[in-house]
Amino acid sequence: MQNRTTKAPELLPLGRDGIVLRLALRPDPGATAGVQALRAALEAADLPGVNEIAPALASVLVRFDPARTTRDDLATGLRALVAGRDWCAADMPPPARRWTIPAAFGGSAGPQLSETAGLAGLDETRAVAELTATPLRVLAIGFAPGQPYLGLLPEHWDFPRQPELTPTVPAGALCAAVRQIVLFANPSTTGWRQVGLTGFRPFKADRAQPFALRPGDELRLSAVPDGEMQDLARNDPDGLGGARCEVLA
Repeated sequence: MQNRTTKAPELLPLGRDGIVLRLALRPDPGATAGVQALRAALEAADLPGVNEIAPALASVLVRFDPARTTRDDLATGLRALVAGRDWCAADMPPPARRWTIPAAFGGSAGPQLSETAGLAGLDETRAVAELTATPLRVLAIGFAPGQPYLGLLPEHWDFPRQPELTPTVPAGALCAAVRQIVLFANPSTTGWRQVGLTGFRPFKADRAQPFALRPGDELRLSAVPDGEMQDLARNDPDGLGGARCEVLA
């Protein structure tokens, strides 16, 4: 299988209750947009027995209830749904929700901003301008509960993760690599470079909606001073750090 394909997604079994629809062997912009288009089509189709649709960067996992459908029946429905379309040429579907999240950049909030900006061929001011001007999409959620992988940034942000791990970044950290931003749900070791910090917690168990973000959501970062970001975090018991969510559809 080549990385880009004009054929229907490859269907692969996963465990006793999953089917993976794979568009490519590794992420690229076409596959990333295609995954989101496929996710939207699967959600709209509401196939019998499906209980979870989980997009990754180059594939979509569909989980089903074996008491309600069989793998073969679901696979038949999936093949009919995806046939006849070049999913890697699909446009990114419009978002159903748009988040605006206050974030502080540089200094103690983003100790690797200067290094990261240099890798993108920018100074710090221009890097922050691009980070806040780019409408990011929730491409995948994983690694930790509710933790989003956001993208895509412009092509000059396509640099690798750092060769050595940062021992710990805090919850709410914004870290960059490979044209993406990870908004960390918990303190974590990482190879991604920290450029900013938010008071936004993607997962909070005692919140009315513990998982704040959904795949396909649009997210825009709004630059604020570090002190203001800290105040927003302290004064928001829901752990949203002053974020606003606009329902678009």
